Amino acid sequence: MRIAKSACAALLLTAGCATARLDASSRNTLDGIKSAQVIKLGYRDSSVPFSFVGSDGKPGGYSVDLCNAVVDGLANDLSLNELRTEWVKVTPETRIDALLDGTIDLECGSTTSTYSRQERVDFSNFTFLDGATFMSRVDGGIRRLDDLSGKRVAVIPGTTTERSLKEALTKAGITPEIVSVKENREGLRAVSDRSADAFASDRTILLNLALTSSEPDRYAVVDRLLSFEPYALMLRRDPAFRLAVNRQLSRIYRSGSIIEIYGKWFGKFGPPSETLRTLYAIYAAFE
Repeated sequence: MRIAKSACAALLLTAGCATARLDASSRNTLDGIKSAQVIKLGYRDSSVPFSFVGSDGKPGGYSVDLCNAVVDGLANDLSLNELRTEWVKVTPETRIDALLDGTIDLECGSTTSTYSRQERVDFSNFTFLDGATFMSRVDGGIRRLDDLSGKRVAVIPGTTTERSLKEALTKAGITPEIVSVKENREGLRAVSDRSADAFASDRTILLNLALTSSEPDRYAVVDRLLSFEPYALMLRRDPAFRLAVNRQLSRIYRSGSIIEIYGKWFGKFGPPSETLRTLYAIYAAFE
Protein backbone atom coordinates (compact mmCIF):
# COMPACT_ATOMS: atom_id res chain seq x y z
CA MET A 1 0.00 0.00 0.00
CA ARG A 2 3.02 2.27 0.52
CA ILE A 3 3.69 1.95 -3.21
CA ALA A 4 0.08 2.89 -4.01
CA LYS A 5 0.38 5.98 -1.83
CA SER A 6 3.64 7.02 -3.45
CA ALA A 7 2.19 6.58 -6.93
CA CYS A 8 -0.89 8.53 -5.97
CA ALA A 9 1.16 11.37 -4.48
CA ALA A 10 3.37 11.56 -7.57
CA LEU A 11 0.37 11.76 -9.86
CA LEU A 12 -1.26 14.42 -7.73
CA LEU A 13 1.87 16.55 -7.75
CA THR A 14 2.17 16.13 -11.52
CA ALA A 15 -1.43 17.24 -12.03
CA GLY A 16 -1.00 20.15 -9.64
CA CYS A 17 2.02 21.43 -11.53
CA ALA A 18 0.30 21.43 -14.91
CA THR A 19 0.37 24.93 -16.36
CA ALA A 20 -2.89 26.50 -17.45
CA ARG A 21 -2.13 29.14 -20.09
CA LEU A 22 -4.71 31.66 -21.18
CA ASP A 23 -5.47 31.69 -24.88
CA ALA A 24 -7.74 33.72 -27.16
CA SER A 25 -10.82 31.71 -26.22
CA SER A 26 -10.33 32.20 -22.46
CA ARG A 27 -12.90 34.03 -20.39
CA ASN A 28 -12.77 35.61 -16.96
CA THR A 29 -15.10 33.01 -15.54
CA LEU A 30 -15.45 34.38 -12.01
CA ASP A 31 -16.32 37.89 -13.23
CA GLY A 32 -18.90 36.42 -15.61
CA ILE A 33 -20.45 34.32 -12.85
CA LYS A 34 -20.56 37.24 -10.44
CA SER A 35 -22.07 39.57 -13.04
CA ALA A 36 -24.79 37.16 -14.20
CA GLN A 37 -25.19 35.46 -10.79
CA VAL A 38 -25.42 32.25 -12.78
CA ILE A 39 -23.01 29.32 -13.09
CA LYS A 40 -23.53 26.83 -15.92
CA LEU A 41 -22.72 23.23 -15.06
CA GLY A 42 -22.43 20.34 -17.49
CA TYR A 43 -23.78 16.91 -16.55
CA ARG A 44 -24.04 13.48 -18.16
CA ASP A 45 -27.43 11.79 -18.37
CA SER A 46 -26.29 8.19 -17.81
CA SER A 47 -22.86 8.07 -16.13
CA VAL A 48 -24.20 6.42 -12.98
CA PRO A 49 -23.27 6.93 -10.14
CA PHE A 50 -21.19 9.99 -11.02
CA SER A 51 -23.50 12.08 -13.18
CA PHE A 52 -26.96 11.13 -14.40
CA VAL A 53 -30.63 12.10 -14.47
CA GLY A 54 -32.52 10.86 -11.42
CA SER A 55 -36.11 9.72 -11.14
CA ASP A 56 -37.07 13.32 -10.36
CA GLY A 57 -35.70 14.44 -13.73
CA LYS A 58 -32.83 16.37 -12.12
CA PRO A 59 -29.06 15.77 -12.36
CA GLY A 60 -27.66 13.62 -9.56
CA GLY A 61 -24.55 11.68 -8.63
CA TYR A 62 -21.20 11.93 -6.87
CA SER A 63 -19.76 14.55 -9.25
CA VAL A 64 -23.01 16.51 -9.27
CA ASP A 65 -23.04 16.66 -5.46
CA LEU A 66 -19.41 17.79 -5.49
CA CYS A 67 -20.24 20.56 -7.96
CA ASN A 68 -23.22 21.68 -5.87
CA ALA A 69 -20.94 21.95 -2.83
CA VAL A 70 -18.37 23.88 -4.91
CA VAL A 71 -21.09 26.29 -6.06
CA ASP A 72 -22.20 26.91 -2.46
CA GLY A 73 -18.62 27.77 -1.52
CA LEU A 74 -18.15 30.02 -4.55
CA ALA A 75 -21.34 31.94 -3.74
CA ASN A 76 -20.01 32.62 -0.26
CA ASP A 77 -16.55 33.66 -1.45
CA LEU A 78 -18.03 35.95 -4.13
CA SER A 79 -20.42 37.49 -1.56
CA LEU A 80 -23.44 36.54 -3.65
CA ASN A 81 -26.76 36.24 -1.85
CA GLU A 82 -27.95 34.10 -4.72
CA LEU A 83 -26.01 32.08 -7.28
CA ARG A 84 -28.31 30.31 -9.69
CA THR A 85 -27.23 26.97 -11.12
CA GLU A 86 -28.02 26.21 -14.76
CA TRP A 87 -27.56 22.54 -15.69
CA VAL A 88 -26.67 21.65 -19.29
CA LYS A 89 -26.50 18.08 -20.62
CA VAL A 90 -23.24 17.14 -22.33
CA THR A 91 -21.88 13.98 -23.91
CA PRO A 92 -18.34 12.64 -24.40
CA GLU A 93 -18.44 14.20 -27.88
CA THR A 94 -19.74 17.66 -26.83
CA ARG A 95 -18.29 18.26 -23.35
CA ILE A 96 -15.03 19.97 -24.40
CA ASP A 97 -16.63 22.18 -27.04
CA ALA A 98 -19.33 23.15 -24.53
CA LEU A 99 -16.61 24.54 -22.26
CA LEU A 100 -14.71 26.31 -25.04
CA ASP A 101 -17.76 28.08 -26.45
CA GLY A 102 -19.07 29.11 -23.03
CA THR A 103 -22.12 26.83 -22.97
CA ILE A 104 -20.91 25.56 -19.58
CA ASP A 105 -18.41 26.81 -17.01
CA LEU A 106 -17.67 23.52 -15.27
CA GLU A 107 -18.23 19.89 -16.26
CA CYS A 108 -19.49 17.59 -13.50
CA GLY A 109 -19.18 14.10 -14.95
CA SER A 110 -16.79 11.17 -15.03
CA THR A 111 -14.06 12.69 -17.17
CA THR A 112 -10.48 11.51 -16.83
CA SER A 113 -7.82 14.20 -16.60
CA THR A 114 -5.29 13.60 -19.39
CA TYR A 115 -2.48 15.65 -20.92
CA SER A 116 -4.02 15.37 -24.38
CA ARG A 117 -7.23 16.96 -23.09
CA GLN A 118 -5.20 19.61 -21.28
CA GLU A 119 -4.06 20.82 -24.70
CA ARG A 120 -7.55 22.33 -25.01
CA VAL A 121 -9.04 22.60 -21.51
CA ASP A 122 -8.04 22.46 -17.86
CA PHE A 123 -8.96 20.30 -14.86
CA SER A 124 -9.51 20.68 -11.15
CA ASN A 125 -7.62 18.58 -8.63
CA PHE A 126 -8.61 14.92 -8.79
CA THR A 127 -12.01 13.95 -7.43
CA PHE A 128 -11.96 10.15 -7.82
CA LEU A 129 -9.68 7.30 -8.87
CA ASP A 130 -10.95 4.49 -11.06
CA GLY A 131 -9.80 2.18 -13.83
CA ALA A 132 -11.18 0.66 -17.02
CA THR A 133 -12.19 -2.98 -17.26
CA PHE A 134 -15.11 -4.93 -18.76
CA MET A 135 -18.28 -6.75 -17.77
CA SER A 136 -20.07 -9.70 -19.34
CA ARG A 137 -22.82 -12.17 -18.63
CA VAL A 138 -21.89 -14.81 -16.07
CA ASP A 139 -22.88 -17.51 -18.55
CA GLY A 140 -20.64 -15.95 -21.21
CA GLY A 141 -17.50 -17.52 -19.81
CA ILE A 142 -15.45 -14.30 -20.07
CA ARG A 143 -13.13 -13.98 -17.09
CA ARG A 144 -9.95 -12.43 -18.50
CA LEU A 145 -8.70 -10.36 -21.40
CA ASP A 146 -7.75 -13.38 -23.53
CA ASP A 147 -11.38 -14.54 -23.43
CA LEU A 148 -12.34 -11.55 -25.61
CA SER A 149 -10.67 -13.08 -28.66
CA GLY A 150 -13.24 -13.32 -31.47
CA LYS A 151 -15.92 -11.75 -29.25
CA ARG A 152 -17.93 -8.54 -29.62
CA VAL A 153 -16.90 -5.83 -27.17
CA ALA A 154 -19.03 -2.72 -26.69
CA VAL A 155 -17.41 0.59 -25.73
CA ILE A 156 -18.26 4.30 -25.89
CA PRO A 157 -16.17 5.98 -28.65
CA GLY A 158 -13.94 8.90 -27.76
CA THR A 159 -13.37 7.81 -24.15
CA THR A 160 -10.12 6.95 -22.41
CA THR A 161 -11.61 3.49 -21.89
CA GLU A 162 -11.75 2.96 -25.66
CA ARG A 163 -8.09 3.90 -26.00
CA SER A 164 -7.01 1.73 -23.04
CA LEU A 165 -9.02 -1.22 -24.32
CA LYS A 166 -7.54 -1.05 -27.82
CA GLU A 167 -4.01 -0.70 -26.43
CA ALA A 168 -4.50 -3.74 -24.16
CA LEU A 169 -5.98 -5.80 -26.98
CA THR A 170 -3.17 -4.90 -29.37
CA LYS A 171 -0.52 -5.73 -26.78
CA ALA A 172 -2.16 -9.11 -26.11
CA GLY A 173 -2.60 -9.84 -29.82
CA ILE A 174 -6.36 -10.15 -29.45
CA THR A 175 -8.77 -9.08 -32.20
CA PRO A 176 -12.39 -8.89 -31.07
CA GLU A 177 -15.12 -6.98 -32.90
CA ILE A 178 -15.56 -3.50 -31.40
CA VAL A 179 -19.20 -2.41 -31.05
CA SER A 180 -19.87 1.31 -30.50
CA VAL A 181 -22.53 2.36 -27.98
CA LYS A 182 -23.56 5.89 -27.04
CA GLU A 183 -23.89 5.54 -23.27
CA ASN A 184 -23.45 3.12 -20.37
CA ARG A 185 -27.01 1.82 -20.18
CA GLU A 186 -26.82 0.96 -23.85
CA GLY A 187 -23.67 -1.02 -23.13
CA LEU A 188 -25.46 -2.96 -20.40
CA ARG A 189 -28.38 -3.66 -22.73
CA ALA A 190 -25.97 -4.90 -25.39
CA VAL A 191 -24.56 -7.46 -22.97
CA SER A 192 -28.01 -8.35 -21.70
CA ASP A 193 -29.51 -9.03 -25.14
CA ARG A 194 -26.26 -10.62 -26.38
CA SER A 195 -25.65 -8.10 -29.16
CA ALA A 196 -22.26 -7.77 -27.43
CA ASP A 197 -20.34 -10.29 -25.36
CA ALA A 198 -18.77 -7.68 -23.10
CA PHE A 199 -18.95 -3.98 -22.31
CA ALA A 200 -15.86 -1.97 -21.38
CA SER A 201 -16.04 1.07 -19.10
CA ASP A 202 -14.71 2.26 -15.75
CA ARG A 203 -15.01 -0.39 -13.05
CA THR A 204 -17.13 1.65 -10.62
CA ILE A 205 -19.63 2.43 -13.37
CA LEU A 206 -19.81 -1.24 -14.38
CA LEU A 207 -20.32 -2.39 -10.79
CA ASN A 208 -23.14 0.10 -10.35
CA LEU A 209 -24.76 -0.93 -13.63
CA ALA A 210 -24.74 -4.56 -12.51
CA LEU A 211 -25.92 -3.91 -8.94
CA THR A 212 -28.80 -1.65 -10.01
CA SER A 213 -29.99 -3.90 -12.85
CA SER A 214 -33.08 -6.08 -12.52
CA GLU A 215 -30.88 -9.20 -12.44
CA PRO A 216 -27.55 -8.29 -10.82
CA ASP A 217 -26.46 -11.95 -10.55
CA ARG A 218 -26.49 -12.18 -14.34
CA TYR A 219 -23.34 -10.05 -14.75
CA ALA A 220 -19.67 -10.40 -13.87
CA VAL A 221 -17.14 -7.56 -13.71
CA VAL A 222 -13.49 -8.44 -14.29
CA ASP A 223 -11.13 -7.34 -11.48
CA ARG A 224 -8.13 -6.61 -13.70
CA LEU A 225 -7.83 -2.94 -14.61
CA LEU A 226 -6.76 -1.92 -18.10
CA SER A 227 -5.94 1.64 -17.09
CA PHE A 228 -5.69 4.17 -14.28
CA GLU A 229 -8.44 6.80 -14.50
CA PRO A 230 -8.10 9.93 -12.32
CA TYR A 231 -11.39 11.84 -12.54
CA ALA A 232 -11.54 15.63 -12.21
CA LEU A 233 -13.93 18.49 -12.88
CA MET A 234 -13.22 19.92 -16.31
CA LEU A 235 -13.09 23.68 -16.95
CA ARG A 236 -11.68 26.26 -19.35
CA ARG A 237 -8.09 27.49 -19.11
CA ASP A 238 -8.69 30.11 -16.46
CA PRO A 239 -6.16 29.99 -13.58
CA ALA A 240 -8.27 32.14 -11.23
CA PHE A 241 -11.34 29.96 -11.69
CA ARG A 242 -9.31 26.76 -11.37
CA LEU A 243 -7.86 28.04 -8.11
CA ALA A 244 -11.32 28.97 -6.82
CA VAL A 245 -12.72 25.51 -7.65
CA ASN A 246 -9.72 23.74 -6.10
CA ARG A 247 -10.03 25.83 -2.95
CA GLN A 248 -13.63 24.66 -2.56
CA LEU A 249 -12.67 21.02 -3.17
CA SER A 250 -9.94 21.31 -0.54
CA ARG A 251 -12.45 22.59 2.00
CA ILE A 252 -14.87 19.78 1.14
CA TYR A 253 -12.13 17.18 1.62
CA ARG A 254 -10.89 18.80 4.83
CA SER A 255 -14.34 19.12 6.40
CA GLY A 256 -15.04 15.43 6.03
CA SER A 257 -18.21 16.04 4.02
CA ILE A 258 -16.52 14.20 1.15
CA ILE A 259 -16.98 10.97 3.14
CA GLU A 260 -20.72 11.66 3.34
CA ILE A 261 -20.88 12.27 -0.41
CA TYR A 262 -18.86 9.12 -1.06
CA GLY A 263 -21.08 7.08 1.26
CA LYS A 264 -24.23 8.31 -0.46
CA TRP A 265 -23.12 7.02 -3.86
CA PHE A 266 -20.60 4.26 -3.14
CA GLY A 267 -21.48 3.01 0.33
CA LYS A 268 -22.69 -0.30 -1.08
CA PHE A 269 -19.15 -0.93 -2.37
CA GLY A 270 -17.64 -0.42 1.09
CA PRO A 271 -15.54 2.46 2.52
CA PRO A 272 -13.15 4.50 0.37
CA SER A 273 -9.95 2.66 -0.54
CA GLU A 274 -6.75 3.71 1.21
CA THR A 275 -5.53 5.20 -2.06
CA LEU A 276 -8.70 7.33 -2.39
CA ARG A 277 -8.42 8.42 1.24
CA THR A 278 -4.82 9.44 0.51
CA LEU A 279 -6.04 11.54 -2.42
CA TYR A 280 -8.57 13.32 -0.19
CA ALA A 281 -5.93 13.88 2.52
CA ILE A 282 -3.34 15.34 0.13
CA TYR A 283 -5.74 17.83 -1.40
CA ALA A 284 -7.27 18.68 1.98
CA ALA A 285 -3.88 20.04 3.01
CA PHE A 286 -4.00 22.77 0.35
CA GLU A 287 -5.38 26.21 1.28
